[in-house]
Amino acid sequence: MLSDNLMVIHARLRQAFAVIAVAAGLAAGGASHLSAMNYPDTRTGEQVDVYHGTAVRDPYRWLEDDNSPETKAWVAAQNQVTFDYLAKIPQRDAIRDRLVKLWNYARFGVPFRKNGRYFFTRNSGLQNQSVLYTMPALGAEPSVLLDPNQLSADGTVALAGLSVSEDGCLLAYGLSAAGSDWEEWKVRDARTGRDLADEVKWVKASKTSWMKDGSGFFYSRYDAPAEAAKMTAVNYFHQLYFHRLGTAQSADHLIYRRDDHRDWCFSGEVTDDGHYLIITVEQGADPKTRVFYQDLTRPEAKVVELLNDFDARYEFADNDGPLFLFSTDLGAPRSRVIAVDVTRPERANWREVIPQSADALKRVRRLNNSLVCIYLQDAHSQVRIFSSTGEYQCDVALPGIGSVDGFEGERNDAETFYSFTGFTTPGTILRCDLATGASTVFRAPSVNFSPADYETKQVFFHSKDGTRVPMFITHKTGLKLDGNNPTLLYGYGGFDISLKPGFSVVNLVWMEMGGVYVVANIRGGGEYGEEWHGAGMKLRKQSVFDDFIAAAEWLIANRYTSSQKLAIAGGSNGGLLVGACETQRPDLFAACVPQVGVMDMLRFDQFTVGWEWASEYGSAKNPEEFKTLFAYSPLHNLHQGVKYPATLILTGDHDDRVVPAHSFKFAAALQAAQAGDAPILIRIETRAGHGAGKPVAKVIQESADRWAFLVKALNMNPSPDF
Repeated sequence: MLSDNLMVIHARLRQAFAVIAVAAGLAAGGASHLSAMNYPDTRTGEQVDVYHGTAVRDPYRWLEDDNSPETKAWVAAQNQVTFDYLAKIPQRDAIRDRLVKLWNYARFGVPFRKNGRYFFTRNSGLQNQSVLYTMPALGAEPSVLLDPNQLSADGTVALAGLSVSEDGCLLAYGLSAAGSDWEEWKVRDARTGRDLADEVKWVKASKTSWMKDGSGFFYSRYDAPAEAAKMTAVNYFHQLYFHRLGTAQSADHLIYRRDDHRDWCFSGEVTDDGHYLIITVEQGADPKTRVFYQDLTRPEAKVVELLNDFDARYEFADNDGPLFLFSTDLGAPRSRVIAVDVTRPERANWREVIPQSADALKRVRRLNNSLVCIYLQDAHSQVRIFSSTGEYQCDVALPGIGSVDGFEGERNDAETFYSFTGFTTPGTILRCDLATGASTVFRAPSVNFSPADYETKQVFFHSKDGTRVPMFITHKTGLKLDGNNPTLLYGYGGFDISLKPGFSVVNLVWMEMGGVYVVANIRGGGEYGEEWHGAGMKLRKQSVFDDFIAAAEWLIANRYTSSQKLAIAGGSNGGLLVGACETQRPDLFAACVPQVGVMDMLRFDQFTVGWEWASEYGSAKNPEEFKTLFAYSPLHNLHQGVKYPATLILTGDHDDRVVPAHSFKFAAALQAAQAGDAPILIRIETRAGHGAGKPVAKVIQESADRWAFLVKALNMNPSPDF
């Protein structure tokens, strides 16, 4: 961490280094032009940091203190400006009403089974949180097991995770409050619906797995932070514990911790046969993993470091006694399945079970004594079933081009469930007969629209360096390509995350208003395996922005839209994407909506789990990586006198993943830089975090505000009934 006392020696450094004023508005005195907007005054400080001989001013450093009265007053003042602006947009209420009407349909989660008992979630429509149900048989009447809506008046307590014991009688469940990544876990008797006394706190980034005898469960946590800093303090030294049922957390048994590796994170999973505890070790957000194990049949058995070279991703799939199956990208960037005998773990003894294919293998599950493999083919799902020894058996016939989730269960299960969704196909739950691969509809939602009124196509465009990139385009049937269609281009481009087809009421309303919705599968994601991901990491990150800019230019060249009608959006790493493209090509877009974005690429590692992202982005501590980060960091590439697009920055006051200071500082700097008349607004949701668990009511209102903002920014004129 760079010390704040660099400010003290800045006077001496002036003689040695040229001071680079970065981020528009980083010059003392704030904005020289506030356009037509009356923004709150934002104080500028004198903070200066020096990176490898480059002095960088950070006048809005004080906004990093989310607990200070000054920051809280700034947040309130910014929200006042934003909500006053949004309230004057005539279509805002009609958009919200349409969202409410369409959102009011029953939605189901993917069921799973334990010892003959089924569990699934359901939302009747406008419930803030989905409710967990259980039933003793597939056709039986379900009963409520856990209703998070009863846990807070405003619906901001969410179910963050769950794990059911082998006999189906005990439910371990995690709760998060106000959108925080911190979780508190409890245990409920699935037969009576009553909670036991067990409580486990300060859980984050954890898989929870029961011992087969139901005596307790494994989980991961950090040490308790100081109360005042729990939303911003850096999280190091992840630890794997075992909680024995009926005991206090203080008595939990520490399974694994590495004091010599503060950046290692652990997750524990008990194998289906109950013989082993599989410990997956991650180092930040690096796609490579380590795998250790512990023999649970031997009391006091030590943890064995099985795969410790950190040379590839290894994801445990199942075991036949000491023969462990993994999916891995070792020597196969699109991944394959290998077998490792832990009694003879030398690499010479490893065996390939399923070779790499032309498509990216994303997940493997052992079900019905077969291997169910989920692939991505040009960013949409394919499911193939292989024998346990790797012989191809059949495909699971999917309803169309879309994406799947689910396929959970145990090795002897003859059935499984999965969801299927597409841009105009609401999430449908299907039951799969694993012997034949045949699927039948288990639950199908009913949404008040006609899918036939819309069409989706996949196109391919070429980026700046000639790379071929896929893109999905969805809109009303019969769209006229006259260059005048309001268009929203969405992207992510990082962390091996793939953007797949998926249904959204929010996007449906956008298209009802005449909008075109576009998803670009740019580099940095996992659509084509690790090579595609790696092409957008660290020193190669600019290729991600080049891809997104090329997507925008393709849409304009092919007359879907024009710069005056084009908006871009993305969240988290996608917020960084939007911020970087906005600063690099402000002429290309009419509006930008960065949500919970990583905007300060020099200090992201100073908060909560931000240090994990150095494996993806690089670090300002490294001279070469600093140059790359500094060249695209949204906060540091704003300039006075530039006409920036209309911008609505979205964040939450309880975001303890990408702390809101990123958005605060970017908003202040962008307001100070703006030379045009387009508004620069920040909307700060209270009692909300990075996005997971956000109540339906808050999602609807935020979505209405986002669409209202774009209606005005893109000069749209939707009819009253759309």
